[in-house]
Amino acid sequence: MTRRATFALFFSLILVFSAATIRAQPRTSTAVQETDDEFKVTTYKRFTDNREPNPAAAYQAAREYMAKYSREDDQYTRYLKVWIAAYEEDEKNLRLAAERADREQQLLGSFTTNDFGKAYGLAKQVLADNQDNLKVLIALGYGAFAASTEAKNESFNNDAAGYAQRAVKLLESGKAPATWAPFKNKEDVLSSLYYALGFYSLKPRPENAIADFIKAAQIESDRKTSPSTYYYLAVAYQNGPYKRLSEDYSKRFANQPESDESKAALANINTVMDKIIDAYARAVALASKDPQQAAAKNAWMARLTELYKFRHDGSDAGLNELVSGVLATPLPL
Repeated sequence: MTRRATFALFFSLILVFSAATIRAQPRTSTAVQETDDEFKVTTYKRFTDNREPNPAAAYQAAREYMAKYSREDDQYTRYLKVWIAAYEEDEKNLRLAAERADREQQLLGSFTTNDFGKAYGLAKQVLADNQDNLKVLIALGYGAFAASTEAKNESFNNDAAGYAQRAVKLLESGKAPATWAPFKNKEDVLSSLYYALGFYSLKPRPENAIADFIKAAQIESDRKTSPSTYYYLAVAYQNGPYKRLSEDYSKRFANQPESDESKAALANINTVMDKIIDAYARAVALASKDPQQAAAKNAWMARLTELYKFRHDGSDAGLNELVSGVLATPLPL
């Protein structure tokens, strides 16, 4: 099962809610006083008989008793006032907890139907219930990646980046969800969140995306051996520092005699170019191990060849050796 299918299955599971009712009430019984009032005797007895096995029935009896005898300020009415207030507070808390659980279930369940608008629409309300709800933060932090790649909807990326950053902070501080599913473990979650963060920044802030993709590649997880991690890293270098440095070089040194300053600027460009080449080489090497990546591999190899020749005076000598050995070398930082 693919990660995305597992991710969808996870959010299709029904959130099971259970809570133990804890009554803030006196635990000793209070015997009914001697009286000829049969209603008083039978109603209070109905309360005491049901207090433990059936609190709802006990509550009904207590309300009936107080409706008739609330003006009697004795040990019985005082006891029932305390019990009724505790019961109603407990029921209120249970109702609110059930409502919170239902909102969380709706949010998580929305990912199975690709109803990303509903999921992110519920996010603030669900997180208002618990701002450190790690399960929800992970889902929201990674979910917009699916929205972008499957539904071609990038409108949630900015919000998702904020949720992903919060989830990463909690995880790196030692917090953990009740289960890592649909991910494999903590490392899998962290690398996926860093990968998503890089993806969200790739278009608007490519230079920021570089650090996130490098972190995803450094964690021992599937992202470390995913060709797309290095393809996106190459794109981030290309659209970020390479573009910026190249444009600056053209403005400052085009049609100018070579100088120490221009040589230093060109060296900086070449350093970034080498990182792009390295990233493409890693993507190609990893894609070579997966037949399903054949089309992507061919496209990446074509781009890698173009860049390699540009960097080596039109020659591709050593390119095959680079690809075959690149995974044994450290990722340049």
